[in-house]
Parts: sequence; C-alpha cells; structure tokens
Amino acid sequence: MSDSNSFLVFSGTKTRYLAEKICASLECPLGNLAVTRFSDGEFVVSYEQSIRGKDVFLVQSTFPNSDNLMELLLMIDAAKRASARNIIAVMPYFGWARQDRKDKPRVSIGAKLVADLLSVAGVNRIMAMDLHADQIQGFFDVPVDHLYASGVLLPYLQSLRLKDLVIASPDVGGSKRANTYAKYLGCPLVLCNKTRVRANVVDSMQIIGDVKDKNVVIVDDMVDTAGTITKAADIMKAAGAKSIRACASHCVMSGPATERVEASSLEEIVFTDSIPYTDRCSKVKQISVADMFAETINRVVRNESISSQYLI
Repeated sequence: MSDSNSFLVFSGTKTRYLAEKICASLECPLGNLAVTRFSDGEFVVSYEQSIRGKDVFLVQSTFPNSDNLMELLLMIDAAKRASARNIIAVMPYFGWARQDRKDKPRVSIGAKLVADLLSVAGVNRIMAMDLHADQIQGFFDVPVDHLYASGVLLPYLQSLRLKDLVIASPDVGGSKRANTYAKYLGCPLVLCNKTRVRANVVDSMQIIGDVKDKNVVIVDDMVDTAGTITKAADIMKAAGAKSIRACASHCVMSGPATERVEASSLEEIVFTDSIPYTDRCSKVKQISVADMFAETINRVVRNESISSQYLI
C-alpha cells in the first residue's frame, strides 16, 4: 500500500458506510470531518485535522437529496482554503448524470452544471463509476477516472454458472453496455424497445431477440423506480424465459421500486453499494466496490496506471 502519510480520506455524511470500507481496504484511518447543521437546514463543514500539503480524497455520492452535492462542494472549498495539495472527489454515484444533453427545448444540462460547480469549488480530479453517459467525462476540465461496476458484477455473474445465458438491455440506449457484457461472457444479446409517456413512466415495450428457455440477465446502469426493468422481466417471463435476473451499478430504488421488484418476475437484482439501500427487499443483493475504489486511490497516489482495473 501507499504511504498513508501522503494522502487522507474523508467522507460526506451519507457515504460514510462506503468510505469506512475503502479505508479498511487501504489500511488507513478515515479523516476527521465535522458537519455542523443549523436549525434552518444550512450546514458548514470543517476539517478537524491538518490537511496542508496532502492529497485529499473526498468520498461522497451525490444521490438525492441535494444536500449531498452541497456537502461535497463545501468539503472541496474547505480543503482548498486549508491548503490541500490535491483535492480528489470520489463519487461512486454521480447525480444529475441523466441530464447530459438537451433532449427537448428549454431544459437544463444538469450534468454539465454539476461538473462546473465542482470545478469552480476547486476539485483537481474526479473518480466516478458508471456515468450514465461516457461523454460526461468531457464536461470536466480536470482528469476523470471512470471506473466500471463490471469489475465486481461480472465475477458474480460468472459464479452463478448459468447455462443458456442471455444478456438483455432494458432499452436501446443501454445496448452498448449490455453488448460488452454479452461479448465478455460469450452469450447472445437481447434488446428491449420501449416508449415512454413521460419520465419514469413506460408506455409499451417489445423484445428483440429470443429468450425462450433461456436464463436472462438484464444489465443497466441504474434502477430508479424499477418500472422499466420489472416490465422487461415480466414480458420476458411471458415469452418463455427460464429465469430472469438483473444487475445494475446504482441502487437508486426510489418511490415504488421496492414493491415493484418484490412483485415482479425477477429472481434477484444485484447492485453495487455506490448508494445506500435501506429498504428491505428479499430480491436485492449489493456487492461492495470499496476494494475497487481503494485500489484506484492507491494507484493514483503512486502515479500508476489504473487501466488494469478494467475487466472490459
């Protein structure tokens, strides 16, 4: 491991569970950071130890609500004003990533706005996992280490030893990701073509490909309300699939998601722990990415290549 005296790891409030695992893997203590909250909801962050001249890694996923993003921005600003040498935002889940383009008139590009906010705050490097769209890396003018959940999800899928395996994408937009999984596992690819009434509401869906008597694994980057993925699972079951599982990087699982998954044809749905999941669902399994992020932090500190981190 690297000399832990040259860098420090701190955590935001809601991602502490993951930061503690990362520090355990790095064999270093988690830095002491205090967040003081006022009665009106405003808060201030302060480092309770010297960070002068250090490489500071700030672990914080920016999932809802917006306090998590604001907390990260204040952590970056405080680190800059405390004379940290380098400030690296470790964002296992990068929120607002679905707003990566103008897909209709008069809308914001939230991912670019968040990138600008982080840069203005003073970040020197971004470490993220499975951005909704690869081009978001170009929104930053600082280096971006873009990790992939496939590093932990693919070994799990291989451990299942499923015969007659088929990889499926719940929509055409995710076909590139699903195709990469299919090529690595040496199995066919199936696509779902969906139309939406509005955000989070699927109108219709058709399967492109054969799932009869197959063990299907649906691959996605995130599951929000679980409407798309559960509808896809139910349609595939009706089309004769032997079993249906799903794996996704980010466990957003908002609103009716837990109930939908529980009532669906899915046998299980596997996520990473980039976002904490507190609801109880017998079909949800989370695999930690702490070791993967710890190894990447270690290599960044030592100025080593991280490309060998990628399975695909």
